[in-house]
Amino acid sequence: MENFLVVYNRRTGESDVRKFPAGRGRAAVRERFKQERLHRHDPDVEVVVLSSSSLDELLKTHSRYFRSAEEILENAGA
Repeated sequence: MENFLVVYNRRTGESDVRKFPAGRGRAAVRERFKQERLHRHDPDVEVVVLSSSSLDELLKTHSRYFRSAEEILENAGA
């Protein structure tokens, strides 16, 4: 399973996603803590680490973090 760090802005719907390969879960968690410190004063920013077999799977299972990506797919006729 790969790990994905997601920095999600609830207000704008924007997500910054960074992929960490299998076996790099600790690095993903360390980066999560760093990002949480950077955004601690912004209540609209949520930082999570999610594990999944692929980014496409995350788009399905955790779609709320990818509102902008979903809108792009809808506009493309997917």
